[in-house]
Amino acid sequence: MIAFCSVRFPFWLFGDRFEVIAYQSFLNSLLLVFDFFFFFSDLDDTLYPLSSGIAAECRKNILEYMLEKLGIEESNLLELCTVLYKHYGTTMAGLKAIGYNFDYDDFHSFVHGRLPYETLKPDPVINQLLLSLPVRKVIFTNSDQAHAAKVLKKLDLEDCFDTVICFETLNPPSSSSREDNSANIFDIISYLSKPDPNVDLPKTPILCKPSIEAMEHALRIANIDPQRTIFFDDSIRNIQSGKEIGLHTVLVGTTERINGADHALESLHDMKEALSELWEEAEKSEDDKPSTKIPIETTVVA
Repeated sequence: MIAFCSVRFPFWLFGDRFEVIAYQSFLNSLLLVFDFFFFFSDLDDTLYPLSSGIAAECRKNILEYMLEKLGIEESNLLELCTVLYKHYGTTMAGLKAIGYNFDYDDFHSFVHGRLPYETLKPDPVINQLLLSLPVRKVIFTNSDQAHAAKVLKKLDLEDCFDTVICFETLNPPSSSSREDNSANIFDIISYLSKPDPNVDLPKTPILCKPSIEAMEHALRIANIDPQRTIFFDDSIRNIQSGKEIGLHTVLVGTTERINGADHALESLHDMKEALSELWEEAEKSEDDKPSTKIPIETTVVA
């Protein structure tokens, strides 16, 4: 459920004609009051704490997928996973980039299908904070739709967001074959240990954070203005990319501000204290709304 800031225009009756009073000055004041019209937030480790253990289990499942489904040697798993995450934003995006052929849905089902969602509990504090904030709210996650839906349901935040932009939003369905393409895999570990100036790192077909292209595409899909948007994320890289495209940024999970973060919060529970002006001005604007009563001027003939 989303609350929009709106103004109703009263009609004033003068004798035999109607005149629409637009209250332009009031509209202008609203634009000044609501510097931010959009709440743009990450999902995992942002709406719930890292201590939930979801992230650790997710990484464990990714490593198992690489071992069992892609046949990657166990001794290379950790290093390869870390390198791909660093250079491509997600391990999945990196695996596609260096030549591994797999189905997106199969990957997501394996990695997210066994997560301990029972560790996530309803969060009435965040629920009330979000519902009381009169701006449009959008989730932007690298995760798939099924995972996002499960997380929001477990947290009881399903009605708090207007839109969810997920993996499927930015990426068309994959087509994979069962062929063994191990001979075509780009050896990124060897390349990084001894870079060849004549060889470029392969590009990934997957759009995901912290890619500027992915973030700009998500903003276009959601039809929101980065200059009037507050962006919450637990990833430093994502925050810095967000700042680069003009978002007002809030790093979640620490109180230590880093380059690119306008604010830093230990938890979203703290956002009203840190950004209290949003709620204060919202409440004030409700009190300042012009009356919608219809005054009638009558002509008296003496």
